[in-house]
Amino acid sequence: MTFTATVGDRDVPCGEGQSMLDAFLRAGVWMPNSCNQGTCGTCKLRVVSGDVDHRDSPADTLTDEERTAGLALACQARLRSNVVVESTGGAAGRATHPLRDLTATVREIEDIARDTRRLRLGLPEPLAFNAGQYVELTVPGTEVRRQYSLVNTSAEDKVLELHVRLVPGGAATEQWIFDGLAVADRVRVTGPLGDFCLPSPDEDDGGPMVLIGGGTGLAPLIGLARTALARDPNREVLLYHGVRGAADLYDLDVMAELVETYSGFRFVPVLSHEPATEGSSHRTGFPTDLFVEDVASARGWSGWLCGPPPMVEAGVKAFKRRRMAPRMIHRENFTSPPPSISTRMAGCRSASS
Repeated sequence: MTFTATVGDRDVPCGEGQSMLDAFLRAGVWMPNSCNQGTCGTCKLRVVSGDVDHRDSPADTLTDEERTAGLALACQARLRSNVVVESTGGAAGRATHPLRDLTATVREIEDIARDTRRLRLGLPEPLAFNAGQYVELTVPGTEVRRQYSLVNTSAEDKVLELHVRLVPGGAATEQWIFDGLAVADRVRVTGPLGDFCLPSPDEDDGGPMVLIGGGTGLAPLIGLARTALARDPNREVLLYHGVRGAADLYDLDVMAELVETYSGFRFVPVLSHEPATEGSSHRTGFPTDLFVEDVASARGWSGWLCGPPPMVEAGVKAFKRRRMAPRMIHRENFTSPPPSISTRMAGCRSASS
């Protein structure tokens, strides 16, 4: 049975067993979303009228009190009747790139750093998305889905680039991407997903940006930085890449080309567990601490964080310490889902298991 979810002036049909968020996104109707598996709470909304089944909504993301008050997680809730909803995370209902399912072909697999691979996936037709968003891959022969950030800008819409870090025992990495996946293989891709993206060109103020990525958290930041610089070649963009050791760094040639092309772009590779070698451009420590050292004031800046929760938390504190407005701070976290949920993580997807 199909019911209808109404947000603003948009009526969206929801099929039996289909989450509200999936229905909204496939209809090209924007709703705040990040992890799409119930762990982050970004898609929390208020059910003004009608009834929903909360399904696997985790109690620590959606409490009993919130359920009683009419709140629901759009990524988990299924309709039991027609409903009217309101977003609690920002204006919803505007047009967005529709969520789609495509079958991609593996074009390239390349080892680019310690336990890190680059995948390039060719699509049968262009996929519209915003830089910084992510896609889901389905492990062949299973219902296991894993999420990976797009490295691409929106103009690079026919060959998707993903950066994947090996996770010991991972159903998608150790048991598939690092063991068996080959060029010319077919891969099911679902996307685009996520809200980690720049404002639209007419809403982007062109102010200075700082981006901090931990490990493969660099992936979406590359697309964000390149998009921002394409809009304004003179924009000040400061990008830190934090890793344990030099063997974990990658795409240094890409960063060098951006430095050479754009006068306002600066790249800072940071090693946390080994000293930088003499004459290298690497720095030692944590990128969030180095930002505080490097920038006296971040008033008017925007901040972008992608990586493990401790790094993201430290980054938020560092940005606020330098007087960055909270509304200008954007983040993606590596976090684990509840055991009952098969997809892997909330926030940054680049290192899915």
